Amino acid sequence: MEIGNKDIHYHLVEAAKCQDQAAQFELYNLYVKAMLNVSYRIVNDRDEAEDVIQEAFINVFKNIDKYRGDSTFGAWVKRIVINASINVLKKRKLDFVEMEQADGAIDESEEEVEIALDLSAIKLTIQELPEGFRTVLTLYLLEGYDHKEIGTVLGITESTSKSQFNRAKKRLREILKERYQYER
Repeated sequence: MEIGNKDIHYHLVEAAKCQDQAAQFELYNLYVKAMLNVSYRIVNDRDEAEDVIQEAFINVFKNIDKYRGDSTFGAWVKRIVINASINVLKKRKLDFVEMEQADGAIDESEEEVEIALDLSAIKLTIQELPEGFRTVLTLYLLEGYDHKEIGTVLGITESTSKSQFNRAKKRLREILKERYQYER
């Protein structure tokens, strides 16, 4: 299937497929900053995120002929970066705790806390969460994965993903309340 003209970088992608180094460099410059942020949110280490990005872009250009245009080029690159970031986490041997509730259901009835903080304070606080919590929260809230997808890519059950997400939200609330003295 050919790439449709719907992608704003169609001509650059086509040139990159022909090993045009200037086009590859331009694509890299267009996406590197955003992809570094994606990776950093997942691996929580700037040096590792930079390593992930270098490897991811090597894979992008090595496999660019496999890009079919089913999604935007940016979405395709982002998927590669997320998978590479998750592989880094797997190498760290993430420690997910299987939380089985008696009936298997996750308690989502807890009232949401409305906290008027700037986004940077929340992002910084997310980075302080334990790795498993942070990873699931980031993939779900910031990258748009559903719990089934998270379970698949992390090698955990959907139930564990939901549990980790709920526990991450709870811990995030606790830290924010404690740090910023907010009440319900």
